[in-house]
Amino acid sequence: MKSPIAALWATGRGGYSNGTDVFEELMPSPHRTSRRLLRVTAGLMTLALTVTACSSGEDSPEGGQSAERTASAEETLAGVCPNPIVIQTDWTPQAEYGAVYRLLGDDIEVDAERGSVSATLVDGGVDTGVRLEIRAGGAVNNYQSAASFVHSDEQVILGTVDIDGAVQLSAEYPMQAVFAPMELSPLVLLWDPETYPQFQTIADIGQTDTTVLYFPGSTYIEFLVGAGILRRSQIDSSYDGSPSRFVAEQGRIVQQGYLTNEVYSYPNELEEWNREVGWALVSDAGYPNYPAALGINPERREELAPCLERLVPMLQRAARDYAADPEPTNELIVELVDAYNGYPYTPERAAYAVDAMLEHGILSNGHNDTVGDFDMERVQQILDIVRPIFIGQRVEIAEDLTAEDLATNEFIDESIGLEPSQ
Repeated sequence: MKSPIAALWATGRGGYSNGTDVFEELMPSPHRTSRRLLRVTAGLMTLALTVTACSSGEDSPEGGQSAERTASAEETLAGVCPNPIVIQTDWTPQAEYGAVYRLLGDDIEVDAERGSVSATLVDGGVDTGVRLEIRAGGAVNNYQSAASFVHSDEQVILGTVDIDGAVQLSAEYPMQAVFAPMELSPLVLLWDPETYPQFQTIADIGQTDTTVLYFPGSTYIEFLVGAGILRRSQIDSSYDGSPSRFVAEQGRIVQQGYLTNEVYSYPNELEEWNREVGWALVSDAGYPNYPAALGINPERREELAPCLERLVPMLQRAARDYAADPEPTNELIVELVDAYNGYPYTPERAAYAVDAMLEHGILSNGHNDTVGDFDMERVQQILDIVRPIFIGQRVEIAEDLTAEDLATNEFIDESIGLEPSQ
């Protein structure tokens, strides 16, 4: 089998003999790779991957909401928010971003070369009077953090950021999260259950000398080692996003992955493996990160507050509506990934991701009856965990950083939550 890089050079976009796209083989799932790794790999991947624009004659993707009426004066975003409202994500479209894409109307325009989509912002059938533009991350923007765009481009008012990442970036690109689309991180360690039937938790892995493959610079792994859950002698930072070593080792290693991606793709889309994997959420080991939260540049908080007071509850309603009926938005997400020449993302994987997030509390109300808010004790807990890690790594973080600097519930509507059946 060709190496991933060799395959990319040979085909331009890449593909193994089994038809699996190399982009998928190489690249991790969203919002989780360390800045250091991205900076090292960005030049090579930019050279290897080309994002091709759709021709102007192609049909617009389907899946946006139809507007049934115009917003009232109390509902409108016109004159209250920037127009367009621009949100920068840190990866290509996926189900994890479902709440954001749910707000797109049916007058969709795609700029595949830039990896962006725009449409009227529609809140439950209400035309809000402004357009929403969602910009993808990853290869299309040279793997720059969404936070860097929030600070460098005044058009971008919201960007995705993990709370542990917000701590890491706090000196260079401070971010304050205002909406949490996921209650828990879908980050997992996965293994072959036939080889390791005794594994049920990450702590079980640490009771053996089994190699654990992970991305270099991953903060959670330092927590797992520092807490004595894993042993430093068993961790291996050579994971590059490819399943090749996991397959070559016939499942004798443990590997980083995501409940919303690899846990489905390995048994259903990876012909070389084609069987179930065992897995455990990293959050269950005591790392309570909020992933892909939407954050602002805190220096613009006063300026953006009137907008956020209306926009954040719309995001909450979109999360609720997406959980109840994800199929139209998933259809749009799948079409956008294809338009952006991203890694293969099938309707089946998107549907599975939503089901998995609902089943395992990733897309949920969490500790109360409200969706999208932050448990500030958890935010403080993650700050307490990662601050000494970053100090030990000589990463400059903001002095006197508090949980309130990292996240706020100021704009959350406590009455909006997922239905009990969801």
